[in-house]
Parts: sequence; structure tokens; C-alpha cells
Amino acid sequence: MTDYLPDVYVDFRCRFPTVATGLDALAREIGTAGPLDPRTARLVKLGMAVASQSQGAVRSNVRKALDAGAEPAEIEHVILLALTTSGLPSVIAAWQWAQDVLANR
Repeated sequence: MTDYLPDVYVDFRCRFPTVATGLDALAREIGTAGPLDPRTARLVKLGMAVASQSQGAVRSNVRKALDAGAEPAEIEHVILLALTTSGLPSVIAAWQWAQDVLANR
């Protein structure tokens, strides 16, 4: 796997390979089930990750949004949009996690 993945996530996938394969297949199916292009879908998922205060999901979705063609300014805007829904602490945390990923690109 990739070196930025947490050990617990890698261990979970190794312990339950059938579940991991099923989740991967579900993610692919969901990704093509509607009219959103991959870039937009990834930005939406980033917004949900910010709202759920999930460090791993924010970092992952920032990387995947960049890979799908999103610009850093778009990623920052998505995080900022969460301010009035999720609150300042969630946004500040997500901002830091995103900046860490962006700095390593």
C-alpha cells in the first residue's frame, strides 16, 4: 500500500480482504452512479469529510481531489464553505490537514 496510509487501515484491509475488496467495488460503483464528474464528486466528498471531522478522510479526499483535477483554491473553498455548517473548530482542523497534504504535493 501507499506509505501515507495509517497502519490501522492497512491492517484492517489485510485482516478482512473480502470486505476491503467489496468496499473498493462499492466505491467504484457509487462513483459512476450519477451525473457528477469525478472532480466534483471528490469535492463533495471532501465537504462531507470536513463535516464528519475525519482527519483520514479529509487528507484522502484532498489527495484524490487533486488527482481528479481540483485546484488548491477549490479545495480551500470547500473547506471554507463548511464554516457555517460544521463550525470553526472543524474547519480549522480540516484546513490544517489539507495544508499538510498540499505542502507535500
